[in-house]
Amino acid sequence: MLDSRPTPHDASIAYQVIGIWERDFGELATALRHLRRARDLAVRSGSPDREADVLATLGAALVHSGRTRQGLRTMERAVARGEGVTAARVLFRRAYVRWVVGDHEGSLSDCRRALPVLRKEGDVIWTARTLTLRATVHLAVGAADRAAADFAAAEELWAATDQDHDKAKAVENRGLVASRAGDAPAALRHLDEAARLYESLGTPAVMLTIQRCEVLLSAGLAREALDEARAALTVNGQATRAAELRLVAARAAVAAGDPALAAEHATVAARVFARQHRAWWHAHARLVLLHARYATGDHTARDAPALAARLAGLRSPEAVQARLLAGRLALARGDLAAARVHLTSAAEARRRGPAHVRADGWTALALLAAATGDRRVVLNACRRGLDVLDEHRMTMGAAELRVRATVQGAELATLAQRAARSARDLLRWSDRWRATALAVPPARPPADPELARDLTAFREVGSRAEAARAAGAPQPALDREQRRLERRIRAHALRLRGHFDDDRLDVDTLLTTLGDERLVAIVPVDGLLHAVVCGGGKVRRWPAGPVADAALEAERLRSALRRLAHRGSADWLPIVAAGARRLEACLFGAALGHLGDGPVTVVPPGRLHGVPWAALPSLRERAVGTSPSARAWLRARRIAPPDGGVVLVRGPGLVSGGAEVPALARDYGSATVLADGAATAGAVLAALDGSRLAHIAAHGVFRDDSPMFSALRMDDGPLTVHDVEGLRAAPYRMILSSCEGGRLAPAGADELLGLAAALLPLGTAGLVASVVPVNDEAAVPFMVALHDGLRAGLTCAQALRDARTSADPATGWSFSAIGAS
Repeated sequence: MLDSRPTPHDASIAYQVIGIWERDFGELATALRHLRRARDLAVRSGSPDREADVLATLGAALVHSGRTRQGLRTMERAVARGEGVTAARVLFRRAYVRWVVGDHEGSLSDCRRALPVLRKEGDVIWTARTLTLRATVHLAVGAADRAAADFAAAEELWAATDQDHDKAKAVENRGLVASRAGDAPAALRHLDEAARLYESLGTPAVMLTIQRCEVLLSAGLAREALDEARAALTVNGQATRAAELRLVAARAAVAAGDPALAAEHATVAARVFARQHRAWWHAHARLVLLHARYATGDHTARDAPALAARLAGLRSPEAVQARLLAGRLALARGDLAAARVHLTSAAEARRRGPAHVRADGWTALALLAAATGDRRVVLNACRRGLDVLDEHRMTMGAAELRVRATVQGAELATLAQRAARSARDLLRWSDRWRATALAVPPARPPADPELARDLTAFREVGSRAEAARAAGAPQPALDREQRRLERRIRAHALRLRGHFDDDRLDVDTLLTTLGDERLVAIVPVDGLLHAVVCGGGKVRRWPAGPVADAALEAERLRSALRRLAHRGSADWLPIVAAGARRLEACLFGAALGHLGDGPVTVVPPGRLHGVPWAALPSLRERAVGTSPSARAWLRARRIAPPDGGVVLVRGPGLVSGGAEVPALARDYGSATVLADGAATAGAVLAALDGSRLAHIAAHGVFRDDSPMFSALRMDDGPLTVHDVEGLRAAPYRMILSSCEGGRLAPAGADELLGLAAALLPLGTAGLVASVVPVNDEAAVPFMVALHDGLRAGLTCAQALRDARTSADPATGWSFSAIGAS
């Protein structure tokens, strides 16, 4: 148009369009230059409506560039110049700017003025935009039902238009509503679909990034939210959005346990919001800054009560968090009267709102009751709060989401454990919030071709990348493609929905099932371990050592076992033995004298699941196994063996060549054997489904950075935890003879991620795997002896005990039995 010598009116439109494009893609300096040119041409055109329209766009650009007061003054001039439908459109844009600034009442007022005019004029597009904005403001002040109604009405209007970008925005809005309702899987599903639509249109989506980060945070994926927010900070040039991304990054850093980084981001965000005259946002940045300082042990903040009152006045949903923080700070100062005021106010939220807000309300009540010594109220509040979080988490289909989302309940569980008077109470409360993600199997549609394609591609690319590295010619493009597929697979899993399973520990049933056996739950409370011994009809409790000491000794013992296994030097044996004695004393304390003479099952906290239990002096000569929780042990004990057969798998590249597999094939006779190129992921999964016993000799890789991508190496590439979760029924018993197949990553409050964590909810009653890298060749005779015991009718723990008698210590002590069979 500009090349055709247009009139000032038409040239004004052209420059305005260019300015809008540049503004939305973050090129603010260039945008302002073109929009000012559009304004001057509008004045020359003699059209007040044209001038009003350009001024409204210019005002929004000024605000996004951080010049809030100048932008709002420009908006005032636009409102004064416009008439009729143009005035209504200008009011919509001022409402948008007021929302950006944080003036929610002003924004709603402008929407109320604009909507009747737009509807009367039959302006479908701008009516839908105004409804969308009003819904967004409703969400910001906690009016979720009104927001949902406005979003639905807007989406119905969009259906009659060809506004593809706005239709994508409607999908994004569905995700926003789902997020505020606490439905993280639905929120991620909608946001991912919106991202795909924006990408196909080539339109900017900075708000989508902010919203996705908020959803990841609500689901407990703080590190992922932090990474996404920090990456987006370098992309978009809008000063307003950059400050909002800083705020999200600060929130994520607090949740990820990095208060120093959180304080850094929150300080910058608060400074920018103040400079932009955005009081609503400034108050929220201050709240995150106080949270960060509290996390570092700084309890001196005196402005928390005023900030809580400010946020309540702004109708912020985070006012509950501010009151809760003010109460914590008062408790830390010993000011019970002030704490009572703030915590009582925060506790009012326990009856309404999303799950995480209600849980905060119950936490406030529990903290107040603990401070006043009301044990009954403490336990009731903890139970009710954990019930709320249970229902919320179990709607998540992905085990990883369920695991990460337990963090919010950790404080409630700790408060209940502190209030527990008897050993039975401590056992119930420790098991109440331990390995709860394993209570139900992962949710997955029966047929999922998209995920199957991505997993197959991931395996193929991974195999090619590994071959390239082995040949000394790594291919960065393959590594990038593998990471891309990994992100797709993970995003797909996070979108799945689950179901709630209210499974609680019945202590009497546990004791009856145990008989004369012993189950020892090792419970950390305020940095100290307690050994709760169950069996012989009793539950008893003994104090043990510090958690930090036990974790350090466990890692030292694992390291010494690795050296003993691979260096073969007998000099390491006394070092291993001494370390095992120290660790044993730290873990069990005086409970060592009360373990009886029979089998022992240990239920350790998440961070101690990697202990080589068979190396401990008091456990070497007995059948010892582990379980993620007492409930998981009971469930495993009840599983009946299926009619399926025996599966023997030998993967590539083993030093021993998987030599035990041919020997076991002769012993079992009719076993299904997959080896020598036949051990592909698809064939292995098909054979494993519903089998009675599966033995896999294959290299394992444990991914500390992403446990769900821990894998066993098959002939066609890695077999991941995501693959295993697709089984309809896991093998009744599973033996992993190589590498670290038994390793589990602690995550969430007291949860676990890894291969074993995927198998147990699917029906595996007994799993044998190493928790320390083993010598492949030394493992061959050990595995043959283990299977001799299994064929004789022994449990996995009993068969391991007998196999250890003829094995070298490094091999025998490195394997653990997980489960109950």
